[in-house]
Amino acid sequence: MPPALSRSAVVGLLALAALPLAACARRDADAYVVGFSQMESDNPWRLAQTKSLREEAAKRGYQLVVTDAQGQTAKQVSDVEDLIARRVKLILLAPREFEGLAPALQAARAANIPVILVDREAAGTPGQDFVTFLGSNFVEQGRRAAEWLAKETNGQASIVEISGTPGASVAADRAKGFREGIAKYPGMKIIASQTGNFTRAQAQGVMQNVAQSLGPRITAVYTHNDEMALGAIQALKAAGRTPGSDVKVVSIDGQRAALEAIARGELGATVESNPRFGPLAFETIEKLRKGDAIAPRILITDRFFDRANAARYVAEAY
Repeated sequence: MPPALSRSAVVGLLALAALPLAACARRDADAYVVGFSQMESDNPWRLAQTKSLREEAAKRGYQLVVTDAQGQTAKQVSDVEDLIARRVKLILLAPREFEGLAPALQAARAANIPVILVDREAAGTPGQDFVTFLGSNFVEQGRRAAEWLAKETNGQASIVEISGTPGASVAADRAKGFREGIAKYPGMKIIASQTGNFTRAQAQGVMQNVAQSLGPRITAVYTHNDEMALGAIQALKAAGRTPGSDVKVVSIDGQRAALEAIARGELGATVESNPRFGPLAFETIEKLRKGDAIAPRILITDRFFDRANAARYVAEAY
């Protein structure tokens, strides 16, 4: 049986055991806490974006606090105010709408908390209302979708457009770019345009109604994201059409289910809108902390998927 330890020895051992806990507490207290105001978490793209930010934060030793506005601009303003109250050091903001977030940006500015816009823009001035915008060139995405469709249809198409959330910068830009792209082809006309709010179910309902009213006049469909393309494809099939054959479908995002639909021949192509913002966001944060100059717009790299390469990238898609 080992000899009993003296009182002083026990106290010494307890003090040694407490050292790692104290060190952890100091690290937690000293951690650079970043808030992320996510606009919603009900689709694969948003989930992939949040996952990327969480993983990169953990990799670099940051603490990330995530809120979910559940698709409501008013709640997103409240979420940002909550992050400010928690005294985060910086806020990453994925705006639901271009307008409506001024109160959140003003509150962050008053609290001297820098804000970086992620994947969508909001009204304001870079370097004043927010640090910078990290995202894709959404206008160019629309143009790339138009160019693919023009080649596939020899510049002759009657197009149904299913657009994203009204008021969102990404929806406006993808609509603008697509229209610029088809403007060079007199035989390409948008014969109907309705919102699907970036959701599969709503887009399916929209496509069902449009297919009933326009029937065989529809020869092409352009959707502002893959979830809506997948919903539109289901509606077209239910209406007796053959997506990929008598109706060409083109989309934007690059999610796994879309690449699988390309491999099946139902979806023609999708322009990637890369959701993996983690590395770019935290590289930008670290530059800001060093006092480096930050450009007002920083773009992420997007690829293009069609039948020539979709199957090759399915395994790595989100």
